[in-house]
This record gives sequence, structure tokens and C-alpha cells, in this order.
Amino acid sequence: MRYLFEEYALDTDRRELHRGTEMMSVTPQVFDLLDFLIRNRERVVSKDDIIDAIWNGRIVSDAALTTRFNAARGAIGDSGEEQRLIKTLPRKGFRFVGAVREEPAPSGAAMADAPAEPRQPSIALPDKPSIAVLPFQNLGADPEQEYFADGVVEDITMALSRFRWLFVIARNSSFTYKGRTVDIKQVGRELAVRYVLEGSVRKAGTRVRIAGQLIDAETGAHLWADRFDGALEDIFDLQDELTSSVVGAIAPTLQREEIRRARCKPTENLDAYDYYWRGLAKTRFWTRDANSEALRLFQKAIELDPRLACAHGMAAWCYAPRKARRWMIDQAQETAEAIRLARRAVHLGADDPVALCMGAYVLAFLAHEFDDAVAFMDRGLAINPNLAQAWTLSAWMRVWKGEPDLALDHAARAIRLSPLDPYISNINGAVAFAHFLAGRYDMASSSAEKAMRANPEFLLSTCIFAASNALGGHLGAAKKGLARAREINPDLRASNLEDLTPFRQAEHIARLAKGLREAGLPE
Repeated sequence: MRYLFEEYALDTDRRELHRGTEMMSVTPQVFDLLDFLIRNRERVVSKDDIIDAIWNGRIVSDAALTTRFNAARGAIGDSGEEQRLIKTLPRKGFRFVGAVREEPAPSGAAMADAPAEPRQPSIALPDKPSIAVLPFQNLGADPEQEYFADGVVEDITMALSRFRWLFVIARNSSFTYKGRTVDIKQVGRELAVRYVLEGSVRKAGTRVRIAGQLIDAETGAHLWADRFDGALEDIFDLQDELTSSVVGAIAPTLQREEIRRARCKPTENLDAYDYYWRGLAKTRFWTRDANSEALRLFQKAIELDPRLACAHGMAAWCYAPRKARRWMIDQAQETAEAIRLARRAVHLGADDPVALCMGAYVLAFLAHEFDDAVAFMDRGLAINPNLAQAWTLSAWMRVWKGEPDLALDHAARAIRLSPLDPYISNINGAVAFAHFLAGRYDMASSSAEKAMRANPEFLLSTCIFAASNALGGHLGAAKKGLARAREINPDLRASNLEDLTPFRQAEHIARLAKGLREAGLPE
């Protein structure tokens, strides 16, 4: 079926959104949201209706829902203020109000008669073998074990990432396909990768089975498939076997010794690692309660294994959003604990990229130890150059250090590794700050607007939008941006800007303050 509205066409059979002859780039969940709203345009659909249809009833934060609606509106030239096509009815729900015409999708014969225009990926394939690891199905009887299947995928992705000759898509982008039946060829086009790994996990008592299949995303051919059974205590060995088999299928000439060296058993204590996986699952939800629960779980993992470096790194990282979102109760005590955990992480995790990169970010953000932090971050990225989240954090650190060109380079790497990242606002925020520091105020404003569109609650991007417009001579937009910033944080003043983000050079915070003062920020 094709739905036609204004200059747009939504093709549900080919899962494509067109504006005229141009094919628009949308993530799978945004496409599903548009499809659901248009198909149900005769009625108001509730938030619960949407969550059931798009997320299969899983818990979804209001911020995540807002992000998808902003992206859907942006894809069809609408906005939250205009609501020309997608209307929000307070306390009731949402409705697609545009005039829609339906027509059948072109038949196979009609498509065959049409001129052949091979669809090109919006992003070029990397110059080395590229792979995305899709979420594994949880085949266990207990749906609460979903975190376990996700943790297995996290570890396999990380293991593959350590092969420098591989290009591995970040988990955040791969997991946008979670809970959905997908077309592997389409996944390959959307993520611009050659290979896709999918599979399943079944945990029953003390036994576990991991099954996987490697698919050529260009042809759809199955290159390899196998399953690995064993005791739960052998989980890391099973993951290593699967990883080795995948690598061997992609590059048969690879020496087994190289594969063996890439293996890294994080801990002998499976209970500790189980808590670590549970904590990782909670970090996907950017709410105060989820953050507190993640921190508790990481602390429990540390209690069970005081040398688990990755748990120290993630526990330290939990304090960063607590500071940024004003969730800290005792700021001095919590800041000191975050720095302690970060130093412990980089000390224990000399070869652990998660420990190094998360610890480094906290040392920069909370301790302002920029030089040491950059050294630790660079070491972590040298070990695992496929860690998209670390490239994002590194971009922010380069902003704070006053290196805008490096910040832009690192942000670009993050976007390429995670092109469908649900937290793209964080990357665009770093890009906006980098352009602001370089004096490119129009580009800073544009990137900040992208970040705001993806996450309307992102205070830093809203501030940079206001400041860059003020210094660029667009006072009306600057005042509008500042008004939004003060809705997010009514206590915002020129005198407390340093609480938002650290800058190594005083001139940079002074420039931000100058722009916001011109936009109307009080002292």
C-alpha cells in the first residue's frame, strides 16, 4: 500500500518514504510510527496504543517517545509547534490529520517494466569488512531474562569490535531493530554493512544455548550457522566460540592465534557479571529511577568482584547524567565517589576499553583532569576503535579541551558507527559546541537545532542554539531558544553556567555567557 499526502508517499510494502523523487532516510521505528498513525488516522490513538504497536508493550520513557515523534514530524516537514500533519491532543493522544490518498503499491510486473534504478545506500560501505549484530531472541521461558540475551549480544559485539580490520556497527543502532521482523537486505542498506549476525539465546537453569547465523546483507545468502551448548559457567567460552566462528567465516585466512589473543574473559564471578548486564540494560533508559537502579546494580557487581573494571567504569559514568540533570542529592559526596570509581576503573582496566573510556569521561567532566582523561580515552579507542559511544564522549572531551576540529572528527566517527543511534542528539550537541568554539555560528545553530529536535529536553544544545543565534545576529531566534532553555532549567543564570559543562579555557565559557546574555539571560 502507498499512502500519498502533500508531496510525500509512504510505501509500506517497500518500507520507503519519498518526498517527490527523493527517498527520505528514516529509522525503522520512525517508519513504523508514521505507518501506524496514518493507518489509524480516523481516530485518536493513545500513548499505550503506540507503545503496544511499535515497542510490543515494552517500557518506553516519555523522552524516547518524544524523540520518535519529533523525528517522524521532521521526516515529513512537520514540527511540534506547527502540528500540520501529526497533532497532539493533550491527555488524549495523537492523530494524523493530513489529507491522505491510498493507492496499491506497484505490482511486480509494473516494477519490472520501470527503469532499473538500483538503490544506493545513503552511506558508503566501509573499506573493510563491516558487520551489524542484531538483537538475539530470548527463547527462555522467563521474559525477565531479556537482559541476559541483550548482554550476550553486547559481549559478542564488543569481541568483534576488537578486531581492528572489522567495522562493527554500534549496539545503539543495531538495537533499533529489536522485537521486529526485519529484511536483512534492508538492514544492510540502512546501516551500510556487508554482513549481519542474528541469533537466539536460551537459558534454562544452569544450561545455556547460543545460536547464530551470519548473513551476507547484499545477497541474503547464509554464510554460516551454528549453535553452542554448555553450562552457564562456560558462557564466555561459548561466546568466544561464536565470535571465532563468525570471524573465521568472514576471513578464513585469519590466524586462530589472533582470534585467541582477542578473547577477554572479564571475570570468573558470573553473578557479578550478571549484575553488570542488568545494569547495562537499565542505562538504556534516561530517567532518574533507571539511573539509580543501574548504579545500584553496578555497585552490587563491584561488591561481588572488586576487580571488575567495566563495572567501575559504568558506575562512575552513572554519576555524569546525575550531575548534568541535577539528580545529585549530595553533590560533593557523589562527585567524589564518581572520581574515585573512575580512577579505579582506569587503574584496573588497562586493557578494557569500556573501563578506560567511561572512566576517562568522568575524570574530564567531574575532575577536570583533561590531559589524563584524553590519554585514557585514546588508549581505550586504540584497543576498540569500533566503540561508538566512546567516540561521542571523546568528541565532548575535545570540546571541553578547546579542540573543535578533533571534536568534529570524533563525532563523525560516532555517527558512522551508529547511524541510527537513538541518542543522536548527544552527538549533534557536541558538533554544535565544536562549531560554536570555531566561530561558525550558523553551523552551530543548525546542529543545535537537530539536537533539540531529537531531544527537546537537552539543555546544553538549547543553550548553544540561543548563544550562537545571538552572536550570529539572529536575536529573535536567540530569545526563543533562551526561553526554552529557562523552561528546562528555571534556575539558569550567567553566574552558574560553569555548572553545565566544563571548559579548560576561560574564554570559551565567557563566549557562551556573552551569547546568552545577549539573548537575555540574567546574571
